[in-house]
Amino acid sequence: MTDVSGEMTVESGHVNPLGSSATSDLFQILRDGKPRTRTELAAITGLARSTIGLRIDALMRLGLVGAIGDAVSTGGRPSAQFALAASGRVVLGVDVGASHVRAAISDLTGRILAEEAAPIPVSEGPERVLSWVAATGTGLLERTGRTIDDLLAVGIGVPGPVEHSTGRPANPPIMPGWDRFDIPGRLQATFAVPVLVDNDVNIMALGERELAWPDASHLIFVKVATGIGSGVISGGLLQRGAQGTAGDIGHVYVARGKDVPCHCGNRGCLEALASGRALAKAMTASGLEAGSSQDVVDLVKAGNLEAIQAVRQAGRDIGEVLTTCVSLINPSAIVIGGALAQAGEHLIAGVREVVYTRSMPLATEHLQITQSRVGPDAGVLGACMLAIHHALSPDRVEAMVLGAA
Repeated sequence: MTDVSGEMTVESGHVNPLGSSATSDLFQILRDGKPRTRTELAAITGLARSTIGLRIDALMRLGLVGAIGDAVSTGGRPSAQFALAASGRVVLGVDVGASHVRAAISDLTGRILAEEAAPIPVSEGPERVLSWVAATGTGLLERTGRTIDDLLAVGIGVPGPVEHSTGRPANPPIMPGWDRFDIPGRLQATFAVPVLVDNDVNIMALGERELAWPDASHLIFVKVATGIGSGVISGGLLQRGAQGTAGDIGHVYVARGKDVPCHCGNRGCLEALASGRALAKAMTASGLEAGSSQDVVDLVKAGNLEAIQAVRQAGRDIGEVLTTCVSLINPSAIVIGGALAQAGEHLIAGVREVVYTRSMPLATEHLQITQSRVGPDAGVLGACMLAIHHALSPDRVEAMVLGAA
């Protein structure tokens, strides 16, 4: 059995010096990438150097920790240093969008080693999309000289609500055929590792925060593309809510659009007014050629006054909803991403106009409202980080140590 500190495990009358949970705790110390000697680790943990050595060996056998080099000698033989083996194992991150799929292999710091994308609409269904993911993920492993044994986890983002406990989409409006589909089970048949599934905006929030705002503990990431959604970081943690639908601002009611129908079945949704699809539809109705968010962006960049005014108004509508979010969450940053964010300052100016005017001064005193710094890479990078956070969590590392013992 294990004592409350996880210090040792006693089985059949003998002590297991690995103490799996304490081995996991040791790994969490080394996870920051800073090289440390056995002596330094012993001082931090209070464990004997011999026990530290056994646990280091266990983590090295798993490919999670490696020897970095020798510390500066103060006399006698230099001590070896150990740290996270960033390239020892890998994860697969997948970003499924409304009209594309992108997959990447990354090391344990989130550095992309190989990636591939394809213009596959999510509306083609789960078998078409996930068959591509399985084949492409396998190919990317081969391209990087890895095998499935080197893979720790798979992270995948999809453009719809996800029941977090099961990883299954739940009534996704733009994903026909995906409702309650067992995405983890389908991919585990190929990769035999944990598969983490989340809403695409949540993984974009993870990617943006990890790579561009590491010191921001309170952040809202808003994706404005075919649809509109947000990912909420509060207290440094992604907030999913009770069923995983936290941040679904696209279907919040906006009075200006009270008679505008939304594909969800309601009227007056933010998404029906301010999404790329809604703006493209409005542009087409006025005689302009615009079939997508990108077409709207192109019109704005070409200086079309009607498109510029429509995008600015979309920013105001989004700002109206975000004003409530600012009052509820008090973020230090609101980051705007997605295809329509490429329209430059026009969208963000509309958001700022409303949020800064209607929010309490204390809430906006240091609030930054800005365009995504990571851009189109946020989704696939966030999917990799989703997989990394799970794979390197204390419980998962403990399970790997027990499995290898």
